[in-house]
Amino acid sequence: MNEVFQNRVKAAAVAGWWTLLIGAGFLVLQWIAYLVLMSARPIWLLSLWGDGIGWDTVQKVWFWGLAIIKSCLWLLALLVIWLTLWARQMRRHAA
Repeated sequence: MNEVFQNRVKAAAVAGWWTLLIGAGFLVLQWIAYLVLMSARPIWLLSLWGDGIGWDTVQKVWFWGLAIIKSCLWLLALLVIWLTLWARQMRRHAA
């Protein structure tokens, strides 16, 4: 198979793993911030959201935001695993 294409698939897999690692780190930081801010419940956080917003709304929006990010990371993980396996299979067939 074309070696240039094989290198591009491998590079895409490596870039995907790095993106997944950075996304997981971001998710962990958001989760820690969620735990800290929801236990402290600072007034300035409600003022950032605007008038008429309560803690229940902040919790629901933040939770669903984290859930959406997590589901996107799962889809990215499946794609990266597939790219990695595809690059490995192309390398085996080329040899």
